[in-house]
Amino acid sequence: MTTVRQRRVGKGTEAAEDQPSEEKNVKPDGKILSDHTGGKLWNILSITVGGIVAISLGLLTSVYVATLHENDLWFSNIKEVEREISFRTECGLYYSYYKQMIQAASIQQGLHGLVYDNKTESVRTINILERMNVYQEVFLSILYRILPIQQYLEPVYFYIYTLFGLQAVYVIALYVTSWLLSGTWLSGLLAACWYITNRVDTTRVEFTIPLRENWALPFFAVQIAAITYLLRTHLQPVQERLTLMAVFIATFLFSLTWQFNQFMMLIQALTLFILDCFDMLPTAKVMWLYIIQISGLLLVCVLQFFNSMILGSLLISFNASVLIARTIQKNLKKGGLLNRLGKLILHVLLVLCLTLLINKFIKKILNLESDEHIFKFLKAKFGFGATRDFDANLYLCEEAFGLLPLNTFSRLSDTLLFYIYVFVLFLMAVAAVIVAFRNLSGSNQVQFMEKMEECTITLKPDAAYNLIHTVLFGCLALSTMRMKYLWTSHMCVFASFGLCSTEVWKLILKCIHLYTSQRTRVIKYSIPIITLLYISYKFWPGIMDELSELREFYDPDTVELMNWIKSNTPNTAVFAGSMQLLAGVKLCTGRTLTNHPHYEDKNLRERTKQIYQIYAKRSPEDVYRILRSFGTDYVILEDSICYERRHSRGCRLRDLLDIANGHIMDGLGENEPDLKPSLYPRFCEEIKKNLPPYTIHFTRVFQNKTFHVYKLAKHK
Repeated sequence: MTTVRQRRVGKGTEAAEDQPSEEKNVKPDGKILSDHTGGKLWNILSITVGGIVAISLGLLTSVYVATLHENDLWFSNIKEVEREISFRTECGLYYSYYKQMIQAASIQQGLHGLVYDNKTESVRTINILERMNVYQEVFLSILYRILPIQQYLEPVYFYIYTLFGLQAVYVIALYVTSWLLSGTWLSGLLAACWYITNRVDTTRVEFTIPLRENWALPFFAVQIAAITYLLRTHLQPVQERLTLMAVFIATFLFSLTWQFNQFMMLIQALTLFILDCFDMLPTAKVMWLYIIQISGLLLVCVLQFFNSMILGSLLISFNASVLIARTIQKNLKKGGLLNRLGKLILHVLLVLCLTLLINKFIKKILNLESDEHIFKFLKAKFGFGATRDFDANLYLCEEAFGLLPLNTFSRLSDTLLFYIYVFVLFLMAVAAVIVAFRNLSGSNQVQFMEKMEECTITLKPDAAYNLIHTVLFGCLALSTMRMKYLWTSHMCVFASFGLCSTEVWKLILKCIHLYTSQRTRVIKYSIPIITLLYISYKFWPGIMDELSELREFYDPDTVELMNWIKSNTPNTAVFAGSMQLLAGVKLCTGRTLTNHPHYEDKNLRERTKQIYQIYAKRSPEDVYRILRSFGTDYVILEDSICYERRHSRGCRLRDLLDIANGHIMDGLGENEPDLKPSLYPRFCEEIKKNLPPYTIHFTRVFQNKTFHVYKLAKHK
């Protein structure tokens, strides 16, 4: 198992918040002087300072996570094989394609090797560019080959520094979004500081560098910043067109770099749909955003050789349904309250029905089953019936796909982020309900709304979008822990915006009859500054201690295994084993695999379940037959899986296999009544006894404390 050990010695702008007064100063001689020039200079100065602070914080974040990565692994000092092993599970698989492109004789041969790949899945030739989102590895490898940097920078450093550099883009985008919402760069400063001090819950880039989300989330943050700017009122046509182009580019890059892009953008589309239904966003801009989402995804589909999973995505079906429904229902936003509500209910039903029909039709035409495991998982997760499906249970038993742990909120509360976020969320939600009711009521409820005017604020479109965005992504994070990084980073933006917003403090002070413009200005600057001072005082020493803690990578068993494979097996050898380990085998040794962690393919999922019978209660003949059907030459057994203790009974891999095979589970505890004892002992345990039924098919060729490698006999 990979571990780390203690290192041994010797190895918008400020002025936008309060617009310049239109009043004129009158001198005794009667001349009227305008403050326009002074206000313009102040705006330029504020934007310059705010921009410098944003770039500085972004670069500091990059250096911070890069330093943590170096200090944690002593990356600059360890061997190449150890560096590659540190890219665990699917991270190693993705990085292997970058390495493959670097080592290819030419760029053309490297691309040909990806399009006609026969080493990732044995006895099959697959198109890596179609199946996986690895264009970023392709682009980076080509860039490395053509730039004159080979003698100064190793390929692995070029790769990881690019990812750490994207963290600067991420932080700057969060900073700018908060600045645009509040009108002051102080808000952006607070958002960036919260992102850094809550690093455990906002990013995991320093230990999962090649993970797809680490490529995608910076572009997603840029897209949100661009949408926030687009939804501002009084944009010039040129500004609007340029912003739409920025949204499209960010959407395209986000979609290109992460296979789960369609689900994230579906939530975004739902946000737009909800706000448009309640007339809280300009309809024309919403329609453009729907079209941009579809266009970006279809362009990615073309680049991925018409990947059927993209064509069958719910996002394309939903956006197409909304556009069709809006064409059919012309007078959706006219009439009184009851009339509008009736039309709204019909509109929602029409969109839902059209979405399901279009999606079902596309999947039927394309015979698409690549994403069925996701829907099986969701069905079981939300209690729509128990399942014995191996793939669904594999997800259900992983902590990353479970509910968000409660200790997350205590960590976020330590920096005051969660408290302030809930406070701002409550106020903005109340304002949104009032505005939505007013929009639906039309002229029938004017008197009622006038009575509430003192305690209500007009919710700007950009603030409304970010409100619903944070609510929906919050629901996603609460239900699936792995998706919390989409929520917590935006939580920093939303909380800092609320704390620095003139509108929020104006609402509060009006409701308690203490409002004056001077008091609002004092509060909106003083409270964020106090919060920043508190964060600095409490967390700066901890950050310094963290940066001074030196550890090193330590996984001698895996290093020994990889070195043995490279030295003692032919280059054409085919290896079977766990998905996580085989990704490392491909990266470190270049050997052919039977299966791997990129799970978005039905045939691969079925293949993986078959390979995993090495940990089930099956006869040696059955296991041998299965392994040879995939061309296996060597099988790697891991004690950490065979004798697993990480999960409780019912969630161990061997338990999932027993249930799927209809066998009772090991150990004390209940079993479902129709499960039966197996006729055979567990394969991974029994093979170690070297009994004749096993030795006739399998010969042990390598062993250490963690791994056992067996060579398969080649019977005629």
